[in-house]
Amino acid sequence: MKIPNGNYIVVEGNIGAGKTSLSRKLAEDLNARLILEEFSDNPFLPLFYKNPERYAFPVELFFMTERHKQLQSLLNKGSLFQQYVVSDYIFSKTLLFAGQNLQAEELRLFQNLFHTLNASFPKPHLLVYLHRSIDDLIDNIRKRAREYEQDISENYLEKIQNAYFSFFKIAEKELSILILDVEGLDFINNPFHYKIIIEQIQKEYPKGLHRWKLEQKVG
Repeated sequence: MKIPNGNYIVVEGNIGAGKTSLSRKLAEDLNARLILEEFSDNPFLPLFYKNPERYAFPVELFFMTERHKQLQSLLNKGSLFQQYVVSDYIFSKTLLFAGQNLQAEELRLFQNLFHTLNASFPKPHLLVYLHRSIDDLIDNIRKRAREYEQDISENYLEKIQNAYFSFFKIAEKELSILILDVEGLDFINNPFHYKIIIEQIQKEYPKGLHRWKLEQKVG
């Protein structure tokens, strides 16, 4: 299996979109080095979902420093046996989420630090975004039953979704971005659905924004 765009692939998506699950399968098939966000280690996350205004700054600052430490370590570490790198997040999501959660003064401080840290990272050769409806995201969040996620509102998910699409309008000048509408596709348990997704990822994409949606229902 080969990816023509390059060897650094990022799978992104809203909360509950399935980005980590797809990243695991993709990394296994590519024999790739896998980078997964360690969000469960953030001690402020459960507190944030209960009291966003109070805990927004520490939760975002913790995410940024941990993502930076992880990417700096793993992206700069070569491997003789692994050609590809697959990650379930792009560092830019740090600023994307912060923009939704921080107050103006906090955000200005956060942006300065983010741009300093972001300058050292290579850009992914392909950014795959998994798009699902808000109802589908809520359903997935309930199914995976992480206690601290159960109070996430539809309004918050919609804000995050809109933030991603605003980011894409800027980033498409520098990145190859593939938006996959995976509504109704179970690429984890259904091999045919997974094959459909992989066929799209394996196509060659120039820099810019590319969209794919299945035109007919599949079993």
